[in-house]
Amino acid sequence: MSWIDFFAGAALGALIVLAWIRRRRSLRERILEASSRVDDRAVEEIIRRGVLEVEGDEPLDLDEIAEAERAFWETEEWDRAEEDWS
Repeated sequence: MSWIDFFAGAALGALIVLAWIRRRRSLRERILEASSRVDDRAVEEIIRRGVLEVEGDEPLDLDEIAEAERAFWETEEWDRAEEDWS
C-alpha cells in the first residue's frame, strides 16, 4: 500500500465524517425549529383564544383541497382492464 492510497482513504474517511456531522447538525436544527413553535406562551394563547396563529403557516382551505381533488379525478383517464384473459 502506497502513501497515496493511505492519504486518499484518510481523505475519504474525513469527508464521510464531515458529511455525517453536517447532516446531524441540520437534523438537530430542524427538530429544534419544529419543537419551538409551541411553547408555554403559545399554549396559553390557545387556551385563551382557542387558536394559535403562527407566522408563515397558512391554514388549510378544505374547500380548495376538495375542489383540486375533484378536478384531478375528473380529468384522470383510466385504462379499462382487459376482460379476456385467454
